Amino acid sequence: MKVLITGSNGQLGGDLLQTAPPGTDITAWDLEDMDITDAVQVDARISSIRPDIIINTAAYTAVDKAESEPDAAEAVNVRGPANLARAAAGRGNLLVHISTDFVFGGDRDCPWQPDDPFHPLGVYGCTKAEGERQVRKLHGHRSLILRTSWIYSVHGNNFVRTMLRLMGERDELRVVNDQIGTPTWSRNLARVIWELLEKRAPAGTYHWSDVGAISWYDFACAIYEEGRALGLVEREVAIRPIATAEYPTPAKRPAYSVLDTSGTEAVVGHPPRAWREALREMLEELKSQVTSDK
Repeated sequence: MKVLITGSNGQLGGDLLQTAPPGTDITAWDLEDMDITDAVQVDARISSIRPDIIINTAAYTAVDKAESEPDAAEAVNVRGPANLARAAAGRGNLLVHISTDFVFGGDRDCPWQPDDPFHPLGVYGCTKAEGERQVRKLHGHRSLILRTSWIYSVHGNNFVRTMLRLMGERDELRVVNDQIGTPTWSRNLARVIWELLEKRAPAGTYHWSDVGAISWYDFACAIYEEGRALGLVEREVAIRPIATAEYPTPAKRPAYSVLDTSGTEAVVGHPPRAWREALREMLEELKSQVTSDK
């Protein structure tokens, strides 16, 4: 199996490399290797390596910044997937495209199904939704679209690492308590991608996240408790719940973005992991890295 991973320097790209099945022939490219927004370059570069499978993890994910940079978000989240889908269609490649809970609006209190209609609230969600449309239109019969939520890892910019940094700097943190979703360790998502490929999952749209429906405040409290237990947080910090209205941001976030993963569970043959168990394992790994760096 010859696989091209785009966005290889990101959170998911790194974990895909770490969890790849033995014997997988992987080409890992980031922006400096191939600009997915350049159709000519995409076609030429993919022709040069002839992969069987393309896994697109590249994305413009700066949710708030996207509101003032819509063209940049559109280039990466819409034009990029379209270029990859067109190149894959021309060669019969399988395309795995990663998407997000932000394609939904959050105006409900039960998990979102893969076939629910889009209702994005901001530029980021709109561009990710349109990126999905492009993949389906250009190469839908040979594409897997996999949505996930609240992703984090031991590397990169994410909520867990931000909270740990702030807990080392401040005596009190105020965190939103009325946005509900599910944290997802990118390691678990990477494993499921490889499982979907191994099981030869049919083309279509899939959901995967760890298990649980919590607020950002709940997540912050768990990061603090687990971080204290592991010695990653060395001081007492008060964490206060606040409403979204008390923390205005340029982009509006979904109030509820839990994803229904049952369809993916049926294909891979197991349920997702509990979010807190995954968080603990990620923090243990982070601690081992911090210790080895000293």
